[in-house]
Amino acid sequence: MSGNGTRLRLGLVTVAFGLLSACTSQYRSHGYVPLDEDLQQIVVGVDTRASVEDLIGVPSISGVGGESGYYYVESNMRRFAWRAPEEVSREVLAISFDRADVVRNIERYGLEDGIVVPISRRVTETSSGDIGFIRKLFGNIGGFTAQDLLGDGL
Repeated sequence: MSGNGTRLRLGLVTVAFGLLSACTSQYRSHGYVPLDEDLQQIVVGVDTRASVEDLIGVPSISGVGGESGYYYVESNMRRFAWRAPEEVSREVLAISFDRADVVRNIERYGLEDGIVVPISRRVTETSSGDIGFIRKLFGNIGGFTAQDLLGDGL
């Protein structure tokens, strides 16, 4: 009988540890921001886009304009039990360039520096009013005759 009691206790302890471990926070890191030691190698006014990529790697995000910059983004997320994941830290390293692709500035931002940017929705109005796509597509079916297809030679 003591064998069954030991197994029951061991089972209860295992279940208790399983339940307790489910209530611990789990952390995940996303992205990459270069270390300060690596950034010391970049010289403002001397290094170019190509040399920055060689020194610290390809950025997470880069702008598409002529004077756009490189952006390295890293965020840490915490997940606790049934709750939605929460961002606990974010770091953004912004390297800006001038028109000659030479480093102009290096800036570091954190989650505490975040600014909510309102997103504007731009809608292009069409001149056709409320006519739907399918109606436009099939609107010309039956709108022509055989004479239109074959010409006046009938």
